Amino acid sequence: MTDILSCLTDLYGDNAAISVFDRIQSLIADYSLRFKDFGERQGYSQGRQLDQRDAILITYGDQVQGQGSTPLRVLGEFCKQSVADLIRGVHVLPFFPYSSDDGFSVLDYRKVNLDLGGWEDVARLGQRFRLMFDLVINHVSVGSYWFQGFLRDDPRYRDYFIVIEGSPDLSKVVRPRTSPLLTQFETSSGIKAVWTTFSADQVDLNYRNPAVLLEMIDTLLFYISKGADFIRLDAIAYLWKEIGTSCIHHPSTHRIVQLMRLILDQIAPWVILITETNVPHAVNISYFGDGMNEAQLVYNFALPPLVLHAFHSGDCRKLASWAASLTIPSQGTSFFNFLASHDGIGINPVRGILSEEEINEMVDKTVAYGGLVSSKSNPDGTSSPYELNVNYFDALSYPLADEAEDIQIDRFICAQAIMLSMIGVPGIYFHSLFGSRGWLEGAQKTGQNRAINRLKFEKTDLEAELSNPNSRRSRVFERYKQLLSARANSPAFDPHGSQRVIDCGPSVFGLLRGRGDQGKTVLCLHNVTASTQTMEIDLRSVSGSDFFDLISTKTLQATEKTEFSMGPYQVMWLLTG
Repeated sequence: MTDILSCLTDLYGDNAAISVFDRIQSLIADYSLRFKDFGERQGYSQGRQLDQRDAILITYGDQVQGQGSTPLRVLGEFCKQSVADLIRGVHVLPFFPYSSDDGFSVLDYRKVNLDLGGWEDVARLGQRFRLMFDLVINHVSVGSYWFQGFLRDDPRYRDYFIVIEGSPDLSKVVRPRTSPLLTQFETSSGIKAVWTTFSADQVDLNYRNPAVLLEMIDTLLFYISKGADFIRLDAIAYLWKEIGTSCIHHPSTHRIVQLMRLILDQIAPWVILITETNVPHAVNISYFGDGMNEAQLVYNFALPPLVLHAFHSGDCRKLASWAASLTIPSQGTSFFNFLASHDGIGINPVRGILSEEEINEMVDKTVAYGGLVSSKSNPDGTSSPYELNVNYFDALSYPLADEAEDIQIDRFICAQAIMLSMIGVPGIYFHSLFGSRGWLEGAQKTGQNRAINRLKFEKTDLEAELSNPNSRRSRVFERYKQLLSARANSPAFDPHGSQRVIDCGPSVFGLLRGRGDQGKTVLCLHNVTASTQTMEIDLRSVSGSDFFDLISTKTLQATEKTEFSMGPYQVMWLLTG
């Protein structure tokens, strides 16, 4: 408890900290009683919380729809039928009432969107899968009762939001988008300029007011009482504002993450915090803290653009050099690896890793391949690309190229195999699992670039495609299942295990995975080119025993000079023994 008080003192000073501390103690006591029957989940706090069988499906609550049932129930039924043996966790993107941004402009943190179902549907999904909830912690909807109270000048909500008076210098503030930083609102006490980092419909919360922090801690614990095993801290980097600074990654933001971790370690140690910070890699991993006091997982945002660059260029050396630098600060931490999500492919995480010329080439190819590009505002008044809005399948395949779909599928699966082989927990966007292509019509219809990757399915239509062995979605799914099964059955892919990059030249990305308490390792080889690659590797330097390819189910003998070839975009996962 002294550590909790220390965090609060740093945030609010000695006098206010005592009062906030007492309120947090009351919350802890209340929720401890609610959590006492969570015996199965408490088991996750003993020993390793995650292993190689953990993979998380990223999906909207209405991703799969059907007649006569709520979308959340239909999603649960589909997942149980199709992916229950492959996927342990499901990240249901914000399923609360909202006004914009496909759920990230929350009207009420405590309710389930009636268009999706109810808490009983969430609970039913949680009976089979570990659930990830979004704590949309930086902002709320203009339509929320908190902000509506602010507009009425209700004393309770008067300081819930950030009002800027006069014309202070805000030029240092880091902007994730091109929309205005401040939005004018008519309130009962006059027009006020309110901080809106992401859009005019998403008003930032004022964490200098301890009441706001208490509201969000209460919400965090409420989500756990509803079955959340993972809490994704959305846009956490922007949480604490201080005029005259960049207002991103503020030390007080880290203190709030540390505070949440302290509370959870005390009453819900099975819960995993995951920070969503789409920023350069070196800053991104700062949210591990010292390895014990902040997030257990951080989004590996540099991975999607680096993998894309490797396939675009046919050269994996930048990817390999970056991967060789990856370390986890403790056995309680790891990376959340992904290639696609509900958002686009962020560019900022690879600034400083890729050159501006290489980034611009990726931007140009995205447009040529049928994608879109979103920009952000810079402090000097200019704008620059920050996100590629494109389905990952399309991002890898030039639509006018004279090549068979089989080659496009091979390329896509090879990219996914790289992601699955990396140290960490894989996050698989629903559309990636089934090889979807872009939905340009959705972006044009909504005026939102990100909609290009947010098509929703009718359950019967999707099931019909998956039952057709000749369909693209069926072929991708079968290949993906093979990768997930191979990964799940080899402890070498443990999220907290070891990882070593093996130099196989510019065309083949090589990675050696293993776990200290297990004798076996897996040598993962991925040809990122459209050409056959012949290699000579001293497999005895990797292991003294023979290798079994988990993908082709063939055995390779370990010799001083083992020469073998890999076909275009071929994947080999070579298990020792």
